[in-house]
Amino acid sequence: MKENIEVRGAEEHNLKDVDVTIPREAFTVVTGLSGSGKSSLAFETIYAEGQRRYIESLSAYARNFLGQMDKPQVESVDGLSPAISIDQKNAANNPRSTVGTVTELHDYLRLLYARVGTPHCPECGREVGEQSAQNMVRRILQLPEGTKAKIAAPVVRDQKGAFADLFDDLVAEGYARVEVDGEEYDLTTERPELDENYFHTVDVVVDRVKIGPEARSRITDSVETALEEAEGALKLIVPDPPENVDIGGEKTRSTGDLAGTGEADDEDAEADATERLVVTFSEDLACTHCGIDLPEIETRSFSFNSPHGACPACEGIGETKEVDEALVVQDPSKPLKDVFEPWSYSRSYYQTRLDSVAAHFDVSLSTPFEQLDESVQQAFLYGTNEKVVFERRTKNGTRRKEKRFEGVVPNLDRRYVETDSKGTREHIEEYMATTRCPACDGTRLKAESRAVLVDGTAITEVNRQSIGDALAHFEGMEDGMSDRDRTIAEEILKEIRARLGFMTEVGLEYLTLDREASTLSGGESQRIRLATQVGSGLVGVLYVLDEPSIGLHQRDNDRLLNTLEGLRDLGNTLIVVEHDEETMWRADNVIDMGPGPGKRGGEIVANGPVQEVMDTDDSITGDYLAGRKQIPVPDDRREASDFLTVKGARQHNLRDLDIEVPLGNFTAVTGVSGSGKSTFLHDILYKGLVKRMNGTDVRPGEHDDIEGIDEVETVRLIDQSPIGRTPRSNPATYTGVFDHIRELFASTKLAKQRGYERGRFSFNVKGGRCEACGGQGTVKIEMNFLSDVYVPCEECDGKRYNDETLDVTYKGATISEVLDMSVEEAYDFFEANSQIERRLQLLKDVGLDYMRLGQPSTTLSGGEAQRIKLAEELGKKDTGETLYLLDEPTTGLHSHDERKLIEVLQRLTDRGNTVVVVEHELDLVKNADHIIDLGPEGGENGGAIVAQGTPEAVARNDDSYTGQYLRDHLPRVELEGPRSQRERERRAEPPAADDD
Repeated sequence: MKENIEVRGAEEHNLKDVDVTIPREAFTVVTGLSGSGKSSLAFETIYAEGQRRYIESLSAYARNFLGQMDKPQVESVDGLSPAISIDQKNAANNPRSTVGTVTELHDYLRLLYARVGTPHCPECGREVGEQSAQNMVRRILQLPEGTKAKIAAPVVRDQKGAFADLFDDLVAEGYARVEVDGEEYDLTTERPELDENYFHTVDVVVDRVKIGPEARSRITDSVETALEEAEGALKLIVPDPPENVDIGGEKTRSTGDLAGTGEADDEDAEADATERLVVTFSEDLACTHCGIDLPEIETRSFSFNSPHGACPACEGIGETKEVDEALVVQDPSKPLKDVFEPWSYSRSYYQTRLDSVAAHFDVSLSTPFEQLDESVQQAFLYGTNEKVVFERRTKNGTRRKEKRFEGVVPNLDRRYVETDSKGTREHIEEYMATTRCPACDGTRLKAESRAVLVDGTAITEVNRQSIGDALAHFEGMEDGMSDRDRTIAEEILKEIRARLGFMTEVGLEYLTLDREASTLSGGESQRIRLATQVGSGLVGVLYVLDEPSIGLHQRDNDRLLNTLEGLRDLGNTLIVVEHDEETMWRADNVIDMGPGPGKRGGEIVANGPVQEVMDTDDSITGDYLAGRKQIPVPDDRREASDFLTVKGARQHNLRDLDIEVPLGNFTAVTGVSGSGKSTFLHDILYKGLVKRMNGTDVRPGEHDDIEGIDEVETVRLIDQSPIGRTPRSNPATYTGVFDHIRELFASTKLAKQRGYERGRFSFNVKGGRCEACGGQGTVKIEMNFLSDVYVPCEECDGKRYNDETLDVTYKGATISEVLDMSVEEAYDFFEANSQIERRLQLLKDVGLDYMRLGQPSTTLSGGEAQRIKLAEELGKKDTGETLYLLDEPTTGLHSHDERKLIEVLQRLTDRGNTVVVVEHELDLVKNADHIIDLGPEGGENGGAIVAQGTPEAVARNDDSYTGQYLRDHLPRVELEGPRSQRERERRAEPPAADDD
């Protein structure tokens, strides 16, 4: 095996005939400015070639199912291993996917519960189980020797009837004694006369025995007979049970209900009642006490993706759509006749209902809803117990009818289920909200599955635990198991603990197992896949990772890096695209791409240990590592006079917090992963403001109030969601700059002569686009067992437009050539057009000067999409009273590009706006005016305010993890807390003397 991976002549995207040597079984970081070619080298070249070769080694039949990756533009890549990519894409968008399912933990939990779980009755909670006749005999023989007992067959269980025919049949079969509702009868001398309107239980006494070893054979025969007579059920009745006997069952007292009327014969019946023990056995899995038959326990019984395990009410989703009272009554100050949004008083049906109910309660329809008694409000919303007189005018006069009022909410719920009208359903859906399924309480599983316990805990309880708590729960679990269960569960528990341990190692101990995968950040999804790979124990594999530190607090970064080093030490090769300085310091090798972005990049600036990169003159990365360049700390911090105050925030793990956000300031929300930052930003602040300011039907997270809203004109969330779902969307179309470019082309002399409007220059509509490819520029060729091939359209040669449209040029360039320009090239090209130049300048300001105007949105990273949105927001006119909310805007940014982003955010704040960011990157955090640090830990141990104030104030707080790491980034401030060893070395400070 070669010692290195040798790449020769790589020209994928902007790579310029790159030759590079990468050591095998080493930890290599690929870094550089945004757009410099990092991903083109690591993913589109090295990973793509490794994956392609592996799949090509399989049979043509297998490739028919797996597909095949296209060959990258590279002369040769030698020394490759099978390649695995761990990128930032969300783990899944399927609402059925959870942390437990994507990590395969739920599969092992299902196996554990199916093999060693103890079923219980979902109604009464009693333990149930399948038993053979031999097992029943063994339990009966556990009674003390000499105990008298009856072996009976329960032929009727809580059923109405007189059962005279049954008694005749029993006598014909040779049975003499029965117990009816606990009282014994001799059918040869008397027949019970039962009231057929009451429920009765009839047990046929098969045998009366005295317990002892010599009676084993007789007991066995009687048990088998009773099971056959009662179709697998059996009752053991002990009239005078010995004390301290525990073979199951329950002790009851007979009250002398001889007539089957449900009442005692006389007043002294209770005093004369005798205690007896009744034990019910079943060959089937059933609760003999409740009469419930339970399905056989299988692994699929615990899958919410299978009808055998899913809750029937929500079909395994855990949520249901229900009419929401808050949406039905959106403005309680409105009069009664107008307050119910789904009901229009102008419609005669609803008018009649409201008139009649209002008359019943003697209230006026003009009375504001909020002034009604709560009981009356509930009656209108959910119906009446008493009957209401409804009047209806007809041609023959007024008709009156008494009936209960259904209520507005139940009416909408019923109509939503019953209607066949699409319009009616859509109308009612406007007043429905997604809520936790009431049948399963959001656990997704049916009641029978939830009633199976291992170590006294249901699988749904385990799923609701955090990964850290689940790891503690399973530690040593087998110690309390029987020898049989321990043998079965040993390997299963080993796998469960290993996977939980791997996820803890990568800093995900705060996630719960039932957390939806679609709600995970890109960094969390990536670390989940990383933990899965660590658990696989593969050796000799090439792992290519895309910024695994995203979304990870500096405190947890060491654990992530230890995990990566552990993968390397197993004998694997790691290539990590990363901007994090600590990752570079821990790597064996660093490849710095550059020297600039886009077409100015695509070259190897430095390749070697981190110190070699630091000593390279042309390396911007080296400049920042060595401290020759750095992001400065602001000279002054803004002070706020007004605040936006959130009261009582308690969504997820937030602990009933009151949080003040200074207006007109740049605020950073920090804290370890899972501390509650995103919950506060998205669920509380953004949704709470949108609900109050715009009156939309969005449901904010739980909180009491938000004060200071009058000082905010509008709120804008700039997240990392895609700017478009199809390749037709691109930066030019999203920012609106393409509209001005098309207008410019339409104003040219040739376009006017031909009568071309600006629509002629759109590749999304017929007329100017190439119809052979529909304006895509490429045509998909479907292969059989090879991957689909996209080739340039032969008609337009990939230019998207027809020849007539391409005849029109502006300054010698066609519309197709403009779309192929980078932002920087287009900025110079359109310097005479102020509208276009201004929008392109904004894209440059956020560090996207390398991006092509026509680059499909589907190829953009989350960080790039967020910065495009930020550029669009910068182009809007504002009054200086806008609240901007951003979630980790530094994603994918080099320190040099991060500096540009900070300048943009400061510019937004200088206009009088308020900027709030959730962020871990300390160079951005130190530039904030105010920090809100949440924690102290993640999950259940988070959700509190650890520190708040200026960066200097937070840095002085020893309880704040953020503050401890922030000290290295505040050189102008004398801090009591220690700086890191590496920071002392970089500043040429002598290390502190030892105490001794």
